[in-house]
Amino acid sequence: MTGQNTDLATMVTGLGCAAIVDAMGRAHQHRAHVLSLVSPTPQRPMFGPAVTIAYVPYREDFTDTQTAGFAGWFYRAVGDAPAGAVLVLSSGGYPDVSHGGGTKLSRLHNHELAGLLCDGRLRDFDELARYRFTTWCRGEATRAGDDTVMPCAANVPVEVGGVCVTPGDYIYADRAGAVVIPAHSVRDVLTEAHHVQAEDEDFMVRIRNEDPSELWAGRGSVGER
Repeated sequence: MTGQNTDLATMVTGLGCAAIVDAMGRAHQHRAHVLSLVSPTPQRPMFGPAVTIAYVPYREDFTDTQTAGFAGWFYRAVGDAPAGAVLVLSSGGYPDVSHGGGTKLSRLHNHELAGLLCDGRLRDFDELARYRFTTWCRGEATRAGDDTVMPCAANVPVEVGGVCVTPGDYIYADRAGAVVIPAHSVRDVLTEAHHVQAEDEDFMVRIRNEDPSELWAGRGSVGER
């Protein structure tokens, strides 16, 4: 992980997905949140800059895709500095189909990626749980999906759960969901997320000390989220 990413990882410590989503709403107008996903290690949050692989419905006459396979597209996506990155896979129109399993995804472990965000299902949760990287996806699968979807492009904008992810965006995910943060504003967003959490803590104190009679009369609302 680069020095910048280490610094950002320190900034994200103690934050949760909801606070970052609220901070993104203050900084940007576009949708940035992905609803809750599934992980073989749900206690482990994930954070890092995105590299992407776009998937499309399978076609046997796409020769470049068939020749490269997942391995070729993986190395095209991660380039020369894979450590600390989050690999993002689009669904290819089939979010309920497996996009991979413990064998081919071991490459993320070997090259020290921070995580995997997949808009489809994955196989071999027990195996994925033993790797160093964190995985979030649509759910576990048993049948391989190579005859249904296929990778077709690396490091292009992709869609995950209704959100646009571009290479270099920062991805945060935990058991509440995921959020996509533009690289140019990641520091400002994380700083604002800490402000959001501090405001919520203040609201908690005010709620604890609120006067029920004032609220009954329609006065004194604290504006909590």
